[in-house]
Amino acid sequence: MKLARIHGPNDVRLDEVPEPVCGPDDAILEVAACGICGSDVGYAKIGGIQVRSDSPIPIGHELAGVVAEIGKNVRGVKVGARVALHPGAAGFGLGNGGPEGGFTKRLLVRGAAQGKSLFPIPDSMSFEQAALAEPLGVGMHAVDQANLRRGDKVAVLGAGAIGLSAAITMLDRGIEDVCVVDLSEARLEVARKLGAPNVVHSKSTNLWEALGKIHGRQEFFGSQLVGTNVFIEATGSGTLLEEVVAHCAPASRVSVVALHRRPVAIDFMTVLMKQMTLTGAMEYPERYEEMIELISRRDPSAMITHRFALDDFVEAFAVASSPDAGAKVMIQMR
Repeated sequence: MKLARIHGPNDVRLDEVPEPVCGPDDAILEVAACGICGSDVGYAKIGGIQVRSDSPIPIGHELAGVVAEIGKNVRGVKVGARVALHPGAAGFGLGNGGPEGGFTKRLLVRGAAQGKSLFPIPDSMSFEQAALAEPLGVGMHAVDQANLRRGDKVAVLGAGAIGLSAAITMLDRGIEDVCVVDLSEARLEVARKLGAPNVVHSKSTNLWEALGKIHGRQEFFGSQLVGTNVFIEATGSGTLLEEVVAHCAPASRVSVVALHRRPVAIDFMTVLMKQMTLTGAMEYPERYEEMIELISRRDPSAMITHRFALDDFVEAFAVASSPDAGAKVMIQMR
């Protein structure tokens, strides 16, 4: 069967590998749809998960499909069930350094007997929608970490799948004063389709002037600050994070969900004086079902801007690697 793997820096291939064998604690999933994550693109750039690897690394962790086989110890899921996958719950690093990856037609789900990996989806939900549960969970957790409340003025920095997922979560929860910021007009158009009330194209507009108009301004020890008091940082730009600390309102909360691979110079005197909260956000809410429930209420499919067959994976990956291409690139296996 075919499986997408990283062989080195900027070297992604669709390899021929043996089909998996189901062990007593495992399940085999017929993958229907799998999204390309920004972390997949990041792994490809360095040729590994944290550093370059000497052996091929399977990728793909945003997926849904149909249970094809189950081991004798697996309970709570049956052959033929339509499911979304929690890729890391069983502890085998699926698509994130482990021996399996989701860009394939038959996926070995190790440790399925733990009951933490496979979550049924309703018949009304498409596999593409269900595959969005994983990035939606990352954005949702970033929102949870920011401890939002009614009346907050929020800027989502970055309109990739994670930033868009954070925006969808907030809109679903009744947080209305949300502004989505990105360098790509194509991604901002997706944010509009998903219901974002305000967007800022930061490539053509000064971000802080724009946020001042949207959220108001206030003075702080002689400095003019924006009224924005919550930031979801989903860009990975250290320079932008430094600007957030300088320009944000007092008592702001900043939830960092992007991968910052280099140290960032934060002015902690300003953090102290403003009594800010800086927090990281990693992975998902405790209940994976929360994302499936949200998808049932609020369709996130508009974030899928490109669709490719598995045979065209290398082309699809090139599109996903382009910052102006769009939001989510989805690989369809069936």
